[in-house]
Amino acid sequence: MRLLLVEDDNHVAAALSAMLSKHGFEVTHARSGEEALQALLPDSGAPFGVVLLDLGLPDQDGFEVCGKIRKRAATPVIMVTARADVRSRIHGLNLGADDYVVKPYDTMELLARIHAVSRRTAAHDPGHGTEESPDGSHPPLRLGPVTIELPTRQVSVNGTTVSLTRKEFDLLALLAQRPGVVFRREQIISEVWRTSWEGTGRTLEVHIASLRSKLRMPALIETVRGVGYRLVAPAG
Repeated sequence: MRLLLVEDDNHVAAALSAMLSKHGFEVTHARSGEEALQALLPDSGAPFGVVLLDLGLPDQDGFEVCGKIRKRAATPVIMVTARADVRSRIHGLNLGADDYVVKPYDTMELLARIHAVSRRTAAHDPGHGTEESPDGSHPPLRLGPVTIELPTRQVSVNGTTVSLTRKEFDLLALLAQRPGVVFRREQIISEVWRTSWEGTGRTLEVHIASLRSKLRMPALIETVRGVGYRLVAPAG
């Protein structure tokens, strides 16, 4: 996911960017309100999934920037600020912010809020993520002999249903959304388990091994040593 970080403090931005990148985000750093608005122009590349907006910007008030963002884009905005008073929170939300995080914050809470906002946006945006059929239903993901039904959470191989646990399905569905793309271990843990990487590595390895065994396709999920995993779409 592309994420726009609007923060004038370079030290804060560097630390936050490193943490977000570790969890699989592609971070663009804007140091002012004007930089942020320019980054959100339609011809500036792929759209951002979330904007993290600091309110104490050098050129414009963050509330003003939020209002301008909301007029030109539906990108979710999370305000990140030291302003803890209720009046500021209400004002930000009324301007169109999707969430409001007060400094200092726990990084894992911030990640959880980013994912929560993204899920809410995806749920209300039929064009987000998997394309829909004309009747409004999600077509199955087909990867050679493997078929993944997202609405019913069913998986089959060559027409035979394979029973997966909830986490096994979530893991497979995540990798299957972007075949060939390497997902970092930290990103997978954050997306599927909604927690930090520490202490969860063995759990991920066990689930990968279980998927390979249940699907009887050990080459379907490739280990990229030192990085993570990717799904290798088999021939039909």
